[in-house]
Amino acid sequence: MRRRDFVRSAGLATLALPFAGLASPRPARRPNILFIMADDHASQAVGCYGSRLNRTPAIDRIAREGVRFDSCFCTNGICAPSRAVILTGKHSHLNGVRDNSVAFDGSQATFPKLLRAAGYETALLGKWHLQSDPTGFDRWAILPGQGEYYNPDLIEMGRKSRRPGYVTDILTDFAADFLRSGRDASKPFLLMLHHKAPHRNWQPAERHLALFDDAVFPEPPTLRDDYATRSRAAAEQEMTIRDHMTLESDLKLGPPPERMDEAQKAAWERAYGPKREAFRKAGLAGDSLLRWKYRRYLQDYLGCVAAVDESVGRLLDVLDETGLAEDTLVVYTSDQGFFLGEHGWFDKRFMYEESLRMPLVMRFPGRIRPGSVNSDIVSNLDFAPTFLDAAGRPKPAAMQGRSFWPLLLGRRVAGWPESFYYHYYEFPAVHMAKRHFGVRTKRYKLIRFYHDVDAWELYDLEKDPLETNNVYGDPAYERVRRGLEAELRRLQAFYRDSEEQARRLVRADAGK
Repeated sequence: MRRRDFVRSAGLATLALPFAGLASPRPARRPNILFIMADDHASQAVGCYGSRLNRTPAIDRIAREGVRFDSCFCTNGICAPSRAVILTGKHSHLNGVRDNSVAFDGSQATFPKLLRAAGYETALLGKWHLQSDPTGFDRWAILPGQGEYYNPDLIEMGRKSRRPGYVTDILTDFAADFLRSGRDASKPFLLMLHHKAPHRNWQPAERHLALFDDAVFPEPPTLRDDYATRSRAAAEQEMTIRDHMTLESDLKLGPPPERMDEAQKAAWERAYGPKREAFRKAGLAGDSLLRWKYRRYLQDYLGCVAAVDESVGRLLDVLDETGLAEDTLVVYTSDQGFFLGEHGWFDKRFMYEESLRMPLVMRFPGRIRPGSVNSDIVSNLDFAPTFLDAAGRPKPAAMQGRSFWPLLLGRRVAGWPESFYYHYYEFPAVHMAKRHFGVRTKRYKLIRFYHDVDAWELYDLEKDPLETNNVYGDPAYERVRRGLEAELRRLQAFYRDSEEQARRLVRADAGK
């Protein structure tokens, strides 16, 4: 199939003439929604969030012309569960996807299904990672599993084919074609573009392989964290840059990926061959090896982010060119945060800030005040109700999230939640992050680790933003601790979860 065949796959739509699908110059009653989600894009690698590592001018443009959310959190910091929460507006224990091993039940209500029933044209591109086929979309083209960076396979409405090129660029081409000429002009649209990047093992596009070769990256203060006041969970994970990041694959001391063609392999060797030789000659060990690993990690991770930012810029330009910008709600986010050396780690999963926090910027000209900054607590649980609200549709009673559409429009909402509930389940598994749940408020965070560990952690984020001082046993915080424990029980009851239920799931998982 050619790329343009995506826009009329399975006979579901007739390909429009070039630019025949341009929106009316008058504001639409219901906005189009362009939802762009990266995979593992840390807020600390986004310019508008104060990044000291890189620049993201296109993503920053969305914030400059719209709103930046500073307290957007993920309910379960791992790929598939976050995606299921976004689709359903329900916590993991209710939508059925508690970890990456479970197939998503596509028969349940999702916001794309509800928008489609309300007259929206719906399309999905990129990483799906939910094992079952997508439902609720007029057309879809997804990456199998995690997908590949170079010459990836795509499954388009059930048909699999290999695409030459770099995955971020390929997905952006599909999205641009849809926006330019592949839509039904009589309908508003939902286009969900899910990038693979910057997921591990961080393979930048050819043009970005050497982009950060001369960069100097400030080290996070906790790169050499000793976890002195923390529970066993912090020390017993398997996600440190020092001990668990691989030289061959993660840090590119091995051969080029087999999937590459000869020209791509040649570019890879030009970029990484000198690094490989320099490493072998240097004989690094101990702290000097850690510093080298940290720098190499960021060079590739940020190289992947660069292509994502270019993608965002291309699509914003297409919206301008086609006259769609004024009628389109643009969303940029990530499925969760990511550790970029904080606590010595890479990956996500833990309820600590770098993993918990999701970047979220949104733009809707004429409705969202440019340059807005919102500090209210929102989460991926709230995305589905918000998009339905934007389209003038009520959320189903089963959805547990709350629409923050009024916040986007600059309104204050009485009784807006001041606490947030988190629950992570995938243990024992890759990276060995312990199972835990917890509550976060504006100032405090309480975490309960369970399964093969019995521990609590409490952080005063105002005094200890790096989360290095667990004050759970400090008598000075006894009143705070009791209040947070009560709030945790309240949230668990509200979301129909509990520690007893969590332990039942442990036993059930062990019996599989």
